[in-house]
Amino acid sequence: MEINQENKWFALYTKSRAEKKVYEQLTKMGIKAYLPLKKTLRQWSDRKKWVESPVINSYIFVNISASQYRRVFDAQGVVAYVSHRGKAASIPDHEMEAMRRTIENKLAFNVETDNLKKGQTIIVTSGPLKGIRGEVIDLRGARKLYLRISHIGYTLVVDMEDATFEKES
Repeated sequence: MEINQENKWFALYTKSRAEKKVYEQLTKMGIKAYLPLKKTLRQWSDRKKWVESPVINSYIFVNISASQYRRVFDAQGVVAYVSHRGKAASIPDHEMEAMRRTIENKLAFNVETDNLKKGQTIIVTSGPLKGIRGEVIDLRGARKLYLRISHIGYTLVVDMEDATFEKES
């Protein structure tokens, strides 16, 4: 019997404010890691400054094989895998791709926990998210696409005003 060595995406929970250090360590170890960052304008008493901060605090994503599963704990600051029913929850490739494309294309979004009511499933047909499936609802007249990152309880909410989509059959 052949052992499946296919890489899968997992979310890691890190110590508070350790996401960037964990990302650097994992990368140096040869582990494919993804740390989604957003630029925000921070206000101090004497100045303002643009800073990059994690989209989801205390989370980092890794694309690993079964043989690399325990190696991630060699990075200082890794607390645990985000798990579902006691087992590390893998994240589908299409959900990671949707998150990456949303962030890289600087689309307007916010992050919400996974307490959403079910809506219509759609496929985006134009714009930077073309080909991505998502769940759509109306909020105060604006069209929003919910890109669910399953098993970790987060959803990216993307403003869909400049994109077209079709209902999935």
